Amino acid sequence: MNILLMLLPISLVLLGLAIAAFAWAVRKGQFDDLDTPALDILDDAPPRPSAPALREGDDGT
Repeated sequence: MNILLMLLPISLVLLGLAIAAFAWAVRKGQFDDLDTPALDILDDAPPRPSAPALREGDDGT
């Protein structure tokens, strides 16, 4: 029973920290644009070169 007297204030402090962290994230704009980051992965990546570039004086043979 004595453990409840310790766990109740600890849980309330953790709840307060979670609410404060959420409020901070909202104020900093973390939830402003939820769609664009998910769609960024679908954009085409820039093409990679198929062969290494030839250096000066290299005839490629």
